[in-house]
Amino acid sequence: MAYRTLNEHYRETFGCKVYKLSLDAGMTCPNRDGTLGNRGCIFCSAYGGGEFAEGGSSIADQLQKAKQRVQRKIKGGKYIAYFQAFTNTYAPVERLRALFTAAMEPEDIVGLAIGTRPDCLGDDVIALLAELNAIKPVSVELGLQTIHEATVRYIRRGYPTAVYDDAVRRLKRAGLEVVTHIMIGLPGEDAAMAAQTTAHAVAAGTDGVKFHLLHVLKNTDLEQDYLDGKFRCLEPEEYVAWLQACLDQLPPHIVVHRITGDGAKRDLVAPLWSADKKFVLNYLNRHLRQT
Repeated sequence: MAYRTLNEHYRETFGCKVYKLSLDAGMTCPNRDGTLGNRGCIFCSAYGGGEFAEGGSSIADQLQKAKQRVQRKIKGGKYIAYFQAFTNTYAPVERLRALFTAAMEPEDIVGLAIGTRPDCLGDDVIALLAELNAIKPVSVELGLQTIHEATVRYIRRGYPTAVYDDAVRRLKRAGLEVVTHIMIGLPGEDAAMAAQTTAHAVAAGTDGVKFHLLHVLKNTDLEQDYLDGKFRCLEPEEYVAWLQACLDQLPPHIVVHRITGDGAKRDLVAPLWSADKKFVLNYLNRHLRQT
């Protein structure tokens, strides 16, 4: 099955190759600071999903370091400033304004991508994002993962799916692009359930999706459940079948931002085959071209 890739989307939108620069804004999360909980989602590492983000310095310095990392491999192109670690709208609006405008300032930054939770999008935050979107394109990434309530409770997501639906409606009404994260291989789920989550995100109005293979990282509560034998991770042939079932739910206009996700190798517990990113992408692309 053919699907619309992020590279195609960026080339059509910006007219050139575009790379994401992962940033750490120094945020936390209501699932960590005691508002909803203290331990985060069951799969989340101490980096809050920002394992590959620059950190520990100003936004300008982080951008420069991230550009240098990209330019060691590939020359040319433009960049998206990607606020990846933790919940990047979980702060007062004026702090957000300072962070986001600093990231947008360089000429070679053509847009923003902001990872957050749908329960951390007040009307004032969405108004700010809409204001910035009039300057350079802004996309908002929401961690849905699943729509199935038993799984929602197990992973400690901390909000009902109706909150996601409402956030998408309000973001779209404000003219913002929405990208939804969906996790494949969650304990207790099957391919049909992952496909149902994908179909729900499409019906809710998402513009893009990021599919993530469930992987187990060190020092997470998920690691203990894995070591206790409470679930197993998918094998490559299983993952590609689940992924295909999800892709089958997508109309042609939906952009597929990722077909898998990987954690830092130093922290990976399982599945170990996912550590070989080149193998994984080649395997998936070879299979998907045949279907």
